[in-house]
Amino acid sequence: MSHIAEARTERVTIPTLQRWKEERRRVAMTTAYDAVTARIADPIVDIVLVGDSVGNVCLGFDNTLPVSMAMMNHHLEAVARTRPHALLVADMPFLSFHLSADETLRNAGGFLQRGADAVKLEGGAKRAEMVRALVDCEIPVMGHLGLTPQSINVMGGFKVQGRNADDALRLLDDAHRLQEAGCFALVLEGIPAELAARATESLTIPTIGIGAGPSCSGQVLVFHDVLGLTVGHRPKFVRAYADGFQLLQEALSRWAADVRSGVFPGPRESYRLPEGLGETIASWAPT
Repeated sequence: MSHIAEARTERVTIPTLQRWKEERRRVAMTTAYDAVTARIADPIVDIVLVGDSVGNVCLGFDNTLPVSMAMMNHHLEAVARTRPHALLVADMPFLSFHLSADETLRNAGGFLQRGADAVKLEGGAKRAEMVRALVDCEIPVMGHLGLTPQSINVMGGFKVQGRNADDALRLLDDAHRLQEAGCFALVLEGIPAELAARATESLTIPTIGIGAGPSCSGQVLVFHDVLGLTVGHRPKFVRAYADGFQLLQEALSRWAADVRSGVFPGPRESYRLPEGLGETIASWAPT
């Protein structure tokens, strides 16, 4: 039985997400970095994130820190051209919202001008001022707490957060500070399930978990992780629903073998001259 969703007739909006939070309807969110992944994901998920994870997923970086606004704009424009019905969120990369309110507004506003519906930024209460500035300019903001990849040097790597009392209580406080500043949703990454559950029940805005247990308002995973397109170590919270890397390699191997054996291209993949023109071509000789 197919689980592929029918094409949406209505766009997912921020009020939609708020209504779903009240109705306890779970939200599915994944990443897209180009038009192909956006077209695959859009009929199925509720939120499409053009994540700065493009750095390590697609661009070969070890982490997200080298990702620039120019890179993000390039990938956002590709996704936005597909005109997704899912809510389209773009990640604010490292140093794009840290230096001044003016630069933050310019960068985030540029995302909306390129087709994003909202932006996402990492950090707790210390980012509340920037969140307020964005919301005051009608730029919707999704927050991101817990394991924030742009902070890996401070955290000492990709480690679960909120495992002691002080850190757990600080996260809960940060979540409410961001809600008060105007965030419409929060990503909770790499934290104990019980802490994510407490945050979710105490907030009026939806939470989107990644490595945060089953009690969040929704879940997000990287597109390539869901489809098994990444190789090597996978985080504990990833569940791959296909072995996409092997499937694609097998298909490419069959094609390469057909090329080398002369089986591809065959008559179905070849164009033919109009009838009668073959003799003309055959009789041609260079002068």
